[in-house]
Amino acid sequence: MEALILVLVLLAIAGITAFGRSLKIVQQYEKGVLYRFGKVQPEAIEPGVTWVRPIGDRLQKVNMQIIAMTVPKQEGITRDNVSVQVDAVVYFRVVDPIKATVNVQNYMNAISQQAQTSLRSIIGQSEMDQLLAERDAVNRELRRIIDEPTEGPWGVRVERVEIKDVSLPEGMKRSMSRQAEAERERRARIITADGEYQASKRLAAAASVMAKDPAALQLRLLQTVVEVAGEKNSTLVMPVPVELLRFFEKMAPGPVAPTGSTALADAEAQDLGDAEVAAAEAAISHSVAPPTAAVPALGDANVPPVPAVPPVPELAAPELAPGEEVPVAER
Repeated sequence: MEALILVLVLLAIAGITAFGRSLKIVQQYEKGVLYRFGKVQPEAIEPGVTWVRPIGDRLQKVNMQIIAMTVPKQEGITRDNVSVQVDAVVYFRVVDPIKATVNVQNYMNAISQQAQTSLRSIIGQSEMDQLLAERDAVNRELRRIIDEPTEGPWGVRVERVEIKDVSLPEGMKRSMSRQAEAERERRARIITADGEYQASKRLAAAASVMAKDPAALQLRLLQTVVEVAGEKNSTLVMPVPVELLRFFEKMAPGPVAPTGSTALADAEAQDLGDAEVAAAEAAISHSVAPPTAAVPALGDANVPPVPAVPPVPELAAPELAPGEEVPVAER
């Protein structure tokens, strides 16, 4: 009797243990993949309480939440030959739990390696200005490169990719800062020149208005005096109109010259120095000879005759016999 009770107790314990192993709970953010005798079942287990066989069945739970993975900083050279270091963040989730567990051994590590290689590839295809200014376009292209080989065979979808930071060399940073300063300086000079141009136009218009009415210039001078006198200083300003100076210049008589010197001054003013120029030209002219250098005429009798030179007699050559040669001395 005691043996029967012991057997019943053991059967009850085995039944409870089997029931506990057969009852599985899948969370809302998970899905289950059921293996029966090593073969995966075609349908994934939905969230909730599910029943599996205690012998031959194995349930593997797969997280379906979006996972944020940090891509380590990658160093590369851009298309315009600038060395940069870029790091990013990849947001992905599992869309097919059966492919994620069967087709790839560790989809987390696979996504990480794919993101690193894709990031280095996008660095080589882009320019530095694109990495700094066109982040949205670079992120979309990087997501496409990562998602293309992962969603179909691995069952993992890349939702989003964001570039976190782009590290530049110190020399490039200094060059960019100088470029920004030069651009700001250029804009400042253009604005200053534009302001001076507009001010000159306004001043020209004001001068035209004042030229039509001289009283306006006088009022402007009085206003300047008021502005100067408003400050606490010991400077006294006495403006003198320009028209008054011109009036005094017109009305002032010229210097009075003596009567005798007037005719002399007129003669000096009319004397242009023609006589001196004519005398200098006559002195240096070769056509006029000095009076002391008289050249005798060709027919003058005082010229002595040329003496006659007597003719030189010719030497007769000695006669030679046939076959006789001329002596060396005679040669």
